[in-house]
Amino acid sequence: MIRKAKRAERNLLLIWVLMAVLFIVSSCAGTSEGSTTTGSGTEQTLTEDELARFDGLEGRKAYIAVDGVVYDVTDIPQWKDGIHQGRFQAGKDYSQEIRDESPHGLSMLSRATRVGVLAD
Repeated sequence: MIRKAKRAERNLLLIWVLMAVLFIVSSCAGTSEGSTTTGSGTEQTLTEDELARFDGLEGRKAYIAVDGVVYDVTDIPQWKDGIHQGRFQAGKDYSQEIRDESPHGLSMLSRATRVGVLAD
């Protein structure tokens, strides 16, 4: 009877250790250098070269940067296929253009999802 109790105690300890290891591993999964986890998901830090890959062409996501913040404009109809008004291709920093040329300014960015920040 004592052996069964010790075995059960050992098994319970093993289960707790395995659960702790799984918790630690799952906490570390999905985070890497260049990403930060926020309350709403994972934010990326993108260089200008990395941002350029998100041009909205051939089914890729369409991202733009404004004032150091990277936005996903993929699902915004005005950025269909990564092109806005036939002149602005996604995958670039448009801080200056939004200030100088956009009739709506920064207000329309509230429709886009923030996905990260642009590296300095």
